Amino acid sequence: MTVVTDKTEVATVEKGLSRRQWIAGLVQRRGSVVVLALIVLVSTFAFDSFATVDNARNIAMQSSFLAIVALGMTFVIISGGIDLSVGSVFALGGVLAALGIQWGSVAGILLPLVVCGGIGLLNGALVAYGRLAPFIVTLATLLGARGLLLAITDEGANTRLMPRDALLTQLGQGTFLGFGYPVWIVIVLFVLGVLVLQRTRFGHSVLAIGGSVEAARLMGLPVARRTMWLYTGSGLLAGLSGALAAAYSASGVTIVGVGFELDAIAAVVIGGTLLTGGAGTVGGTLAGVLLLMVIQNVINQIGTLSSHYQSVVSGAFLAIVVAIQAYLSRAHLGRERST
Repeated sequence: MTVVTDKTEVATVEKGLSRRQWIAGLVQRRGSVVVLALIVLVSTFAFDSFATVDNARNIAMQSSFLAIVALGMTFVIISGGIDLSVGSVFALGGVLAALGIQWGSVAGILLPLVVCGGIGLLNGALVAYGRLAPFIVTLATLLGARGLLLAITDEGANTRLMPRDALLTQLGQGTFLGFGYPVWIVIVLFVLGVLVLQRTRFGHSVLAIGGSVEAARLMGLPVARRTMWLYTGSGLLAGLSGALAAAYSASGVTIVGVGFELDAIAAVVIGGTLLTGGAGTVGGTLAGVLLLMVIQNVINQIGTLSSHYQSVVSGAFLAIVVAIQAYLSRAHLGRERST
């Protein structure tokens, strides 16, 4: 084995390693943005109806509901956890919004937030203080939330409609500057998410917990309390998204949200967040959501392909991204050991 002893050579090697580390980190964090830009560019020239204002509005609106759920999932996965309940909680939020709106729009939005936030709080308490596996806990609440919404709707037989003139319905269907209110809500939430993750002690502690729970405890961080609030936030955002989706369709439909948790996880991971925790960005998640929705839109533009191909393409993207992440992690670990 060659030993580098000259200071100039050492500096050159360190510079080369740091450059490769920077490139690897950039690929991990911004790869989804590059792929998204390429697909948009190619689709613009391939389909006349793709690069239109109406299509942009449609993509943005369809992305908004998944984006809200994926935002909560981002923080959970960065912390090293997982939340499988968000699909059922999303559907439950829509049903509760349609149920609560009979007492007014305020009740229509508060009821799903309280109940869905409570489910998230239960998840967080069992994971943080009960020391139970997040996969098992959230799988249990996935089934429980789905059962609760079926009980409320008489096993899906009763679909409650929301008044078109209600404030909550207008929040889901109204527009500002040509784009729906849910799109603007997503923008506000993601700006807040970026600030929280990058500019606050809470965000830094989430990254530290995801990197190493034991190290975070030794640093004096309130690991259990932070974990509990992360799952509570995930439940709240899933309930909010469900309420907005119900307002958009003016009904509380029970069949929505099936597999929604997998779409959210896919968007987060494609956006560059490590499934093992400790690294990730809010902006990357938004790019991941848009990438999935653009792929679906392109498949619809083709016209001859079934919408099921969207799942095939999404799965392929997810497998490729996870493989790349694993490679970059091993390469980074190997460089650390060599130094």
